[in-house]
Amino acid sequence: MISPAKGVRTLVVDDNPFVRDLMARGLEPICEVSVATDGADALLQAVDNPPDLIVADFKMAGLDGRQLCERLRARPGTRHIPFIFVASRGDIEEKLRPLVVAEDFLVKPFFVGELVRLAKKVVDRVHLEKLQQRAVRPGVIQGRLEEMGVAELMQSLEMGQKSCRMSLRRGDQAGELYFSAGQCKDARLGKIEGDTAVFQMIQWTDGEFEIDFGASSSRTTTTRSTTGLLMEAMRLLDEESSAKLES
Repeated sequence: MISPAKGVRTLVVDDNPFVRDLMARGLEPICEVSVATDGADALLQAVDNPPDLIVADFKMAGLDGRQLCERLRARPGTRHIPFIFVASRGDIEEKLRPLVVAEDFLVKPFFVGELVRLAKKVVDRVHLEKLQQRAVRPGVIQGRLEEMGVAELMQSLEMGQKSCRMSLRRGDQAGELYFSAGQCKDARLGKIEGDTAVFQMIQWTDGEFEIDFGASSSRTTTTRSTTGLLMEAMRLLDEESSAKLES
């Protein structure tokens, strides 16, 4: 199991205590979570201690979600905070999307799993950025797969359109994945190369990783995009799980 991203904090804002608690509980496995009871409470908290992500309901008494976003965007110390808005489809299309630049929008009613999926993209990206800031060598970041898995790392590199080498080590096994503008172009695991090497390394849940943004490869051994590799890996894992249940 991947542990919550250390040092990545999400502020959940909703004036409905049941929905607020539901969202907070859903997000706790992937990041640190704090809550605000309404827009005014969120504004005070965010100014005092800026979170890495805000998940806010649009319709709230007093200061609504859009006004909260506008107030924070007007301040240098909080203008960078990404927002995920929770609202009806009509409000999203008429009152939010045309006027507010947001990370994403979640249509009511929603499943908590969908919220977690959207938030995790931001959490993983922020986690990778924080690792870069703590890098012991310029352009090189290191970490453990227990904190951020191979799939999460690949998604973050694709979203950031990064070019780099990702080295993985688990026990006596070592592999490398090379990315160009976010796309995994070359993969090696011992004598195994290409898609198969990626599929095997995606399954690793423990070990170490190192990302070197100065390294590159001239080879192309994979046949799918990064997203395509991840989707095919998940399909293969599902097939394997189904086969074990049937046997």
